[in-house]
Amino acid sequence: MKIEIKARNNDDLLRKLEEKLNKDVTEVYINLRPTKIILVKILERAPNVKVIGCPPSLYPKVSKKIIKALNQMGIKLVPMNNSRGRPKKYDPDTLKLIEELIKKGKTPREISEELNIPLRTVYYIINGR
Repeated sequence: MKIEIKARNNDDLLRKLEEKLNKDVTEVYINLRPTKIILVKILERAPNVKVIGCPPSLYPKVSKKIIKALNQMGIKLVPMNNSRGRPKKYDPDTLKLIEELIKKGKTPREISEELNIPLRTVYYIINGR
């Protein structure tokens, strides 16, 4: 089982780890730097964990000794990019379809009507890419 835990500070994270982790968890993502205390709590609460993820910006700040020790236990500490912000409304397939329709000579208005996407959004996609 995969679980994502986000907290504002280490105390909050430790509390959430205590509440949410169990022996069924095999993959954990935390949004704070994995310190020794945090990693020990993860290993105590989720003994079957195989992957621990953290933000790519914090990964370089983790001690090499900690990474090596986890590797020896068969646990990978990896940088994971859990994107922030508003999710994309249109998937890559839709964006590609819009590009193809433009290449075929369709007007933005025709694309808007065919795909049921607002005309203004079609223009934004065409000009923004």
